[in-house]
Amino acid sequence: MSTDVTDKSPAAAPPGKSGGPAAGNLLRLVLDGLRRNMRQYGMLIALGLIVVLFQVWTGGDLLLPRNVSNLVLQNSYILILAIGMMLVIIAGHIDLSVGSLTAFVGSFAAVLTVQHDIPWPLALLLCLLVGAVAGSVQGFLIAYLGIPSFIVTLAGMLLFRGLTEILLEGQTLGPFPDGFQKMGNGFLPEAGPETNYHNITLLLGLVLVVFVVLQEVRDRRRQQEFALDVVPRNLFLLKLVAIVAAMLTVTLLLASYKGAPIVLLILGVLVVGYGYVMRNAVFGRHIYAIGGNLPAAKLSGVKDKKVTFLVFLNMGVLAALAGLVVAARLNAASPKAGLSFELEAIASAFIGGASMSGGVGTVLGAIIGGLVLGVLNNGMNLLSVGTDWQQVIKGLALLAAVGFDVWNKRKSGS
Repeated sequence: MSTDVTDKSPAAAPPGKSGGPAAGNLLRLVLDGLRRNMRQYGMLIALGLIVVLFQVWTGGDLLLPRNVSNLVLQNSYILILAIGMMLVIIAGHIDLSVGSLTAFVGSFAAVLTVQHDIPWPLALLLCLLVGAVAGSVQGFLIAYLGIPSFIVTLAGMLLFRGLTEILLEGQTLGPFPDGFQKMGNGFLPEAGPETNYHNITLLLGLVLVVFVVLQEVRDRRRQQEFALDVVPRNLFLLKLVAIVAAMLTVTLLLASYKGAPIVLLILGVLVVGYGYVMRNAVFGRHIYAIGGNLPAAKLSGVKDKKVTFLVFLNMGVLAALAGLVVAARLNAASPKAGLSFELEAIASAFIGGASMSGGVGTVLGAIIGGLVLGVLNNGMNLLSVGTDWQQVIKGLALLAAVGFDVWNKRKSGS
C-alpha cells in the first residue's frame, strides 16, 4: 500500500556526522520530488523559464503591466478553446472544426446585431445555442454513427468556413454594440478609495490566492486519506510559495494598469468549473475512463456514446464562446477569422500534458500549454522575430512536448 513519502524524507531525519548540511538534504529532496512528478510540473517549470528568458531578452518589456494585460486579451479565445480541446483529447478524439466554428459564430453575431439590430444579450444566447447545435450534430455522428472524429470535424471545418463566407458575403461586418465589445476588450470598473492600484482586481486576486491554497491543501489531505502517494512536504510548500508568488505578481501587474479584463473573469470561471468537473464529478471520471481504456469503461457500465456526445456538444459551446470573444476583441466579423485556431488549441492541449492515446490531461495543463504558446508569440513579437521563424519555434516546442510525453511514458513503464 502506498504511503506518504514525506514520512520517509531525508529532511525529517537529523543529519549525521557525514550526512552533510540540512540544506543539501532539502535540495536532494526537492530534486527527487521533481523527478517523481516531472509530468505534472515539467511544463509549469518550462513556462517559468520562458517568461524569465523573454523578460531578460526584451529588456523587461514582457512583464510591463500593459503588455501583461494585452497578453491576456490576445490569448483568451485560444485558452477557451484549449479547455474544450483538452476534454476532447482526453476522451480519445480530436476536433478540427473549432477554428471555423468560431468564425461562423462571430459572423452570425454580426448579422444579428449589426444587420438586424437584435439586442446583443439575446444575440449572445442565440450564438451559444448555435454552437451547442453544431457540437451536438458532430457528436451524434461520432458517438452514435461511429464516424471517426477526424473525418467529421474535418468536414465541419470546411462546412463552417463556407457558411461564414456565405453569411458575410466575403466582407468584414461591424462594428458591434458597446456592451458586446466589452466582452473582448472591457475591464472591471473602478471602485473604492483612490490608490495606485485597481482595488477590485487586488481584492479578487487575494481571494483567488486564498482559494487556490486551500484547494491545494484539501487535495493533498484527500490523497493522504486514500493512502495515495503525495509529494514531499517541503516540495509541496515550495509549490505553494511559487503559486502564490506568481498569482500575486500577475495581480499587481494587472491592478497597476486598468485592472482585470472581463474575459479573464470568464476564463477563471471556466477553469474552476471544468477543473472541478474533471477532478470530482462522475462525468469527468467517465471522460478519463473512455479515453484511457474504452473496453474496460464499457464493462464498468460507462455510457461511452453519451459521454462522447456531451464532450463534443461542450466543445461546440466553448467554440461559440471563443467566437464571440474574438469578434468582440476585433470589433468586427471577418471571413478569415479563426484561421489555425484549431491547431493552436490542439498544440496547447498537448504541450499542457495531454496524451496522444487519450485518458491523460488536466484543465490547468491546457491553460499552461496555451500560456506557453502565448508567451512565445508575444515575446517573439517584442523581439521582432519574423513569422516564419515563429512558426518554426512553435513547431519545435510542440514536438518537444510530445516527445517528452513519449519519453516519460517509456520511463514510467520501465
